[in-house]
Amino acid sequence: MSKFTKYALLFAAALLITSGLSSCSDDNNDDGVTAGLTNTQKEMKAIGEQYVANTVNSTYKYLAEETANLYTQLDNDLNKFRAGTLTQSDIDQTCETFKKARSYYESSEAFLFGAATDFGIDPHIDTWPLNVSKLATTLKNKEQVKQMEEDNDVTVLGETQLGFHGIEFVLFRNGANRTLDALKANETDNEFTKINANVTGEEELVFAKVVALDLRDKCWQMEVAWNENAPQEHKARMEELEYATTVNGGEYSYGQNFLAAGNAGSTYRTWQAAMNAILIAGCENICDEVANTKIGNPYSGEDENYIESPYSERSFYDFQDNIRSIENSLYGGRADDNSRDTSKSLIQFMKNHNYEGLAQLESDLQASIAALDDCKTLKGGFVNNIHDPKVGVAQKAIQALDADLTKAGEWMSKQ
Repeated sequence: MSKFTKYALLFAAALLITSGLSSCSDDNNDDGVTAGLTNTQKEMKAIGEQYVANTVNSTYKYLAEETANLYTQLDNDLNKFRAGTLTQSDIDQTCETFKKARSYYESSEAFLFGAATDFGIDPHIDTWPLNVSKLATTLKNKEQVKQMEEDNDVTVLGETQLGFHGIEFVLFRNGANRTLDALKANETDNEFTKINANVTGEEELVFAKVVALDLRDKCWQMEVAWNENAPQEHKARMEELEYATTVNGGEYSYGQNFLAAGNAGSTYRTWQAAMNAILIAGCENICDEVANTKIGNPYSGEDENYIESPYSERSFYDFQDNIRSIENSLYGGRADDNSRDTSKSLIQFMKNHNYEGLAQLESDLQASIAALDDCKTLKGGFVNNIHDPKVGVAQKAIQALDADLTKAGEWMSKQ
């Protein structure tokens, strides 16, 4: 996601108000968090537990693993390049790891309302378009590149050079994996040649490696922030970097905060508010952005250069992963790791409580995924087909889904 912050302050202040929950009950053996809840609230709590464990935490776990793999592989690629042993197979493997990491991040965008927004992680690692002109100027400075590697320091780089899209520029061109021959030669992008930058493949790999370490650390921050049981190595790295990982500097992880809805100390006054965070601050927010900004800006002609992932030509994959993040949030977990439990999902809750808009919501969700599948058949990706009629069909489907999510949020507030 680029620079959308309309929900950045939605949950910034803790609401230290208990929503009428009893701490004990003669006929309830629960732990005090569930005690006193109505049956509807218990349903919502079960949905929240499934959501945190098998939508949010599982996605961030996979993202943390693949960004760590990406950093390790780029470090190895740089060492092999210097030794003269780097192969095309090495580059191809790194490209595949990038795609996996990218997919996990894009499938997390339906829960950017947490740590990703509060700690400014999303714009730090996923701003586009890449400022290639500034990157050329930065990498032209040989001493600066050397210092960047020695210190593992990205402070000379701005958000328009960092994160996924800076690495994408090094690994992909025109929808294909970068070739070994291209890395052995100087960078040929026009922004580099017009200032006689003479940037080598080695310097590009230095840049990619250092940015990948920063990317990994930021993704570990999201993982640790949501999951207090994240790997100890990841927690220790956060302490070393002095990265914030709790809600409002307190003791709650974002997962604990979510699951304490309705209790003193949680930023969610009620379980209805927690469910609406999933629906509106999460799902509707990213749905609106995909339809009206990610697709809308280029397709409408408002900004034809506002293309996500242009070098790998995987914009439509990004958009579809965004919609999958909505699906995972609504259906009770990821479908790709057998952790989904629809019995503890918002979809099932809507069925149980006879939400009239459910059929349309489910239909429009699948229509959005199918329309983006159709777009993925366009040769050259979005960057070369920004006005294709298939793009317009996809936009309309996603706009319909956005309207459905808004209505579902209004209904949920009354439950």
